Amino acid sequence: MSEELYETGMHIRRKVLGDGHVERSLNKANDFDRPMQELTTSYCWGMLWGRDGLDHKSRSIANLAMLSVLGRPHELKVHTAGARRNGCSWEEIQEVLLQVAVYGGVPAAVDAFRVAREVYDEESGDS
Repeated sequence: MSEELYETGMHIRRKVLGDGHVERSLNKANDFDRPMQELTTSYCWGMLWGRDGLDHKSRSIANLAMLSVLGRPHELKVHTAGARRNGCSWEEIQEVLLQVAVYGGVPAAVDAFRVAREVYDEESGDS
């Protein structure tokens, strides 16, 4: 993968997920899973998130819905915080998760609300 794509991806990844999260992920990487960190940074963050077709807020909204339906709570928590950094209001996040209930299933939405609530509580100091 190109160094330029990796650098673009790293810039976007840090902007969306925060320096702390990215540093923890990179510092935990070892010889076994470092290639996955590199692939994710270049391919997901550089190639996809670096495209002009959608702004980062719209990409965050799409991710929240998909991660909810897929039942990926760790990634959903990370991307909920990222959605907030990308300008999503709590009302918008709530609406996305309500839509998940109808199109993806109530159990998926209940779990997604539970995960998003963790971020909400952390942000508001209620945790």
